[in-house]
This record gives sequence, C-alpha cells and structure tokens, in this order.
Amino acid sequence: MKKLVESLSVLFGKTPGRPAPEEISKKAQTVHAGMAEKMTRELHLHVAAERAKKAAAANVWRRRRWAVLIVVNLLFVVSYKFDIQLMEGALTGSRFVGFHMADLNAALQVMLAYKQVLINLLIGIVTIFLVWWLLGGRTFCSWVCPYHLLSEWAEILHLKLAKKKLVKDNSFDRRGRTLLWITFAVLAFATGYTIFETISPTGIISRALIYGPGVALVWVLGLLLFEVLYSRRAWCRYACPIGLTYGLVGSLSPMKVVHDASKCFNDGACRQVCMVPHVLNSTIKGRAKTVKTDLGADCTRCGACMDVCPTDALNFKFKGMGKL
Repeated sequence: MKKLVESLSVLFGKTPGRPAPEEISKKAQTVHAGMAEKMTRELHLHVAAERAKKAAAANVWRRRRWAVLIVVNLLFVVSYKFDIQLMEGALTGSRFVGFHMADLNAALQVMLAYKQVLINLLIGIVTIFLVWWLLGGRTFCSWVCPYHLLSEWAEILHLKLAKKKLVKDNSFDRRGRTLLWITFAVLAFATGYTIFETISPTGIISRALIYGPGVALVWVLGLLLFEVLYSRRAWCRYACPIGLTYGLVGSLSPMKVVHDASKCFNDGACRQVCMVPHVLNSTIKGRAKTVKTDLGADCTRCGACMDVCPTDALNFKFKGMGKL
C-alpha cells in the first residue's frame, strides 16, 4: 500500500527525492555500497560491449510502439474511408467489430456534463478500463495517442536545436496537470459541456485523420511549436488530463516496468530519453530503496529507457510471469 501511495503521489505531481537511510532495504544498501568497486572493475569492458549490442538494435521498442500507434489510428481511417465497419468512430468514442469503446477521460467528461450514465457508454468504459488496467501505467499515451507521436517528432527537432544552443528546455510544475484535471471536471459538471474535448489534441488529431482537417489543428500546431521552441513535451508532461486518468487506472496493473539496481551503473542514459524522467528516480545513485523497483503509475511504458540501457537493468515484467 505504501508503494502505491508513493506512486500515485508522484503521478499527481510530487517530485521524488533522496530516500532516508532507514527507507533503503539492506539488500539495496549492499548494492549501493559495492557500486564504486563494480564500476571500476566492469565498466569499461562490460558496458562497452553491451552498448555496442544496443547500438546494433537501437530503438527496438520505439519501432514497435510507432508501428502499433500508426496501425491503430489507421484502422479508424480505413474503416471510415472504405465503410467496412471495423473500427467506427474516433479515439474518444468508437466501436470495434461491434464492441463499444470509450476513452475514459472523455467518458468522465460526458457523465459529468450530462449527469447520467448511458448503458453504451458504461460498456465502452468497462472494455477500455480492463485493457488499460491490464497494460498498466500510461500505456495509452505512448502506444495509441496520435499527439504523442507528433510530440515525439517535435522533441527530436527540439533536441537538435538545443544541441546548437538555439533553444532551451523550460520546465513547469507537474502539479498543474492535476489542477487542470480537476478544473475541466468541474467545468463539465457546471456548464453541461465537455469543454476539454474541444481543446484536446488527441481528439482533434483523431477526428482530423478520419474526417478531414479543421481549424482546430491550428491549436495543435501551436502546441507543437511551443514544445519545439520553449518546453520539450510540455503538453504530455505538465498539462494533459488524459495521462492522469490512465495513470490512475494503470496504477494497480500486473504489468510493470522494473528497475534492477544490482545491474544498474547509474549512467543516466535512461533519464535523458524518458518523457517522464521523475519515474526513474531509483536509477540515480543511492536512491533505490529496494533492489527491484516498479517505476510507478506515471510511466508511459514507451520502452525508451530499455532501448538505451546498456546492462538490461530495466525490463517489462508481468506479475507471475517474470521478464517479458
């Protein structure tokens, strides 16, 4: 329970810090104490060899993730264009071969706005809830959301500009996302309108892909430009209520991303590529409370950390099955 509370507090915006000595298990203390010796003895040989292997198969998880994300969104487009009724609707609400599916955040907005629960909406919620509970964390964000993909491409451009010192990454308080989640929920209840859905880049892009572009894409382009020039991945990191909703759903999932401190050299490569680097607090030297640490509810399960880790210290694990 303590670990769950800590995971949710980070999801809601708390910044993880250095644990007190009494919070670190004896096994983890042993790992930390022997790290300097291990680094000296093995770093140049073992890590160099592993890095060479990783370089040969770079971005394995990213390629898988991009493929799944593109295919899922193309299913909507193809179904609409050819009227084959395979995936009807858009990401906010759809039917897959007859099964109703509803984005959980959009469904919450609708129920608050209309102050009633429709049976088809309830069926759609249950279906999607089970899927994202099973996969855990914010899997929806990195494996399905079309804005996430565009933002990832914008991030690549941002990093190139930052390398040339043309832009700087500015951060915001992550608790702002929780405040926005509450604000949009209250507005939906008070006004009877799903206000967030009118500005949600996820819904805007999904509908634009299926039914054609509209003026709302100007807002999306503005967000992407802001991320390129001012704050890397700003919408997903600091503002989007959808990520918070799915993080809550996935907080008790049997699917985890686990960090093994006994294999970690604390080189920081994982934190450099992570969209939510605060979930990798245990990879900082001396911060792991236990030898094996679940990255928590705010992890997007994107696999970027695994793509760059030279020692296989980060892996997907399904409860009862071990490493995937």
